[in-house]
Amino acid sequence: MADFFQALFQHGFLQHALLAGWLASISCGVVGTYVVTRRITYLAGGIAHCVLGGMGFARYMQVVHGWSFMTPMLGAMLAALLAAFVIGWINIKAKERIDTVISAFWGLGMAAGILFIAKTPGYGEDLMAYLFGNILLVTQRDLLIIGMLDLFIIATSLLFHKQFVAVCFDEEFARLRGINTQFFYFLMLALTALTVVLMVSIVGIVMVIVMLTLPAAIAGRFCLRMGSMMALAAGICALLTFGGLALSYQPDLPAGATIIVLAGFAYLFSLLFKHR
Repeated sequence: MADFFQALFQHGFLQHALLAGWLASISCGVVGTYVVTRRITYLAGGIAHCVLGGMGFARYMQVVHGWSFMTPMLGAMLAALLAAFVIGWINIKAKERIDTVISAFWGLGMAAGILFIAKTPGYGEDLMAYLFGNILLVTQRDLLIIGMLDLFIIATSLLFHKQFVAVCFDEEFARLRGINTQFFYFLMLALTALTVVLMVSIVGIVMVIVMLTLPAAIAGRFCLRMGSMMALAAGICALLTFGGLALSYQPDLPAGATIIVLAGFAYLFSLLFKHR
């Protein structure tokens, strides 16, 4: 642990990684609370896997057709928002089971991403980095993007917090009170999509659902109000990020995977602690 603290003051990449984790913790605490309360956890998983399709498409258009503006991050954001709105629309309008819809998008997004990557000439980026993430490669530009998304998510949540709470706990009653529940449901899905994109660069597509839901699930066992639940979830997520980075440094383990393992143990411990 002492080696990690020493390296933290010496290496910029560790400082970027820690700051990225702490910035992402804010969004995870806020949006994760809505996701867990509304019970749309696997929606985040479906969106996360569609992100790979967006990244693959963006990289393909960038290399093959010269679309320099189409970066993998932009492609991920567009794919996540599109998947969120299409899944939500099908769930509301077509009355399909949400788990079936998510499963379809889960496989479609992954397959499309792999196909685009396979057809991109000279594709030099590692697919594993997108699947499992590498928090140690976060740049200053990534930090700026994460910070901007944080500000948007916080502002939107503060502005419509009461409506989100109503949609999460009693959608039918909220509709009778004149709240446009469909609009706020889609807005909640959009915030979830943006948070997924934010987390992909940190822990990767496969593990994004864990950091979005487990800290909020742990906080939900000890909090009765959504505001305190969000704050505690953000704090837990930040602590897990710090702990995962510290534990992975000396044995040279993948930082993202270490963070997820730590989150899993923390959740299991919370179950035992609450039970007692």
